[in-house]
Amino acid sequence: MKMFMKSAVAALVLAAPSLAFATEYVIDSGHSSASFAVKHMMVSTVRGAFSKVTGTANIDEKDLTKSTIEATIDATTINTNEPKRDEHLRGSDFFDTAKYPTITFKSTKVAKAGKNLKVTGDLTMHGVTKPVVLDVEGFTTESKDPWGNFKRGGSATTKINRKDFGLSWNSAIETGGVAVGEEVTITIDLELNKKQEAAPAAAAPAAAPAAKSTK
Repeated sequence: MKMFMKSAVAALVLAAPSLAFATEYVIDSGHSSASFAVKHMMVSTVRGAFSKVTGTANIDEKDLTKSTIEATIDATTINTNEPKRDEHLRGSDFFDTAKYPTITFKSTKVAKAGKNLKVTGDLTMHGVTKPVVLDVEGFTTESKDPWGNFKRGGSATTKINRKDFGLSWNSAIETGGVAVGEEVTITIDLELNKKQEAAPAAAAPAAAPAAKSTK
């Protein structure tokens, strides 16, 4: 019986997920952003950004390919420095933020690419989920800020066809072509804070001994 128990424990240890060796980091929204670039009128590039990015990353120091990341972008924060255009982008012709207020990414695979990484995952936007591959730079070095917090940072880029996610609105122009390009370049810049371990709860004070009766 003892031998069986030892074998069972050993099997559980070997089968434990790699996240047991990973360190959890939280995305610092104040120092992170997601931006995009798309052709306008076939001649120029319009750039915009989303200002609120949240999520977590579990980074395995021993094997980065076992790391994971999940991120959520607040689509309502879209900003292209043109209020009327931003209102149009939040409407039903594009992101329809009243119905789909967030854009999410959840990694499914991490692979090394020289000094960088390629992160495959599911991107959900406008209610549609598609696999994408992010080219990732950074995140391999940890630094310590003046207040004792441990941080990592880096950037990820990818290209998508917006029509794949149901963002199909367009308008033809007289000289040929369309007003808005289909290919969109996405860049995500992240700063990560190592999650602080909760301080152990203080032990309850020992009860005072009961006073002896004088009777």
